[in-house]
Amino acid sequence: MHQSEVDKWVEKGLAELGFADTYLVDTKIKNNKIEIFLDSDEGVNFLKCQKLSRFIEAILDESKVFGEAYTLEVSSAGVGSSLKLLRQYPKNIGRIIDVKYGDGKNAKGLLKKVEDNIIFVEYETKVKEGKKNKKVMVTDEIKFEDIIESKIKISFN
Repeated sequence: MHQSEVDKWVEKGLAELGFADTYLVDTKIKNNKIEIFLDSDEGVNFLKCQKLSRFIEAILDESKVFGEAYTLEVSSAGVGSSLKLLRQYPKNIGRIIDVKYGDGKNAKGLLKKVEDNIIFVEYETKVKEGKKNKKVMVTDEIKFEDIIESKIKISFN
């Protein structure tokens, strides 16, 4: 059973159920366990997961691809999950993000904006001015294709 086939069923289900703001982030298949992770521009709720799960179950039960015994889990890409798609960035503007990119570069700061395929991360850094260190705000412009990993940092302030 190929992941791409399950991905197609998910896309079909989201379209048929009218969940245009919801999209597939990741699919994991191990033995007879299928995990589907969704995200949404508005937020993924239990009802969406439940409806999509029933849609996929109907296909699995009819096709018998995994036989009679399988486990299917449909959930939102959890807090602390890496952002995998450019579409996930705009709704996180204004939050603290930790980005690894390029050749070992790292930027941790405020996700200021997303323009085309570039994200803007603002953070404070120290620069030498004479004999003193001065704090300045800098903004890194990071191309989406250069991102190795990025996570939203949750703060409980």
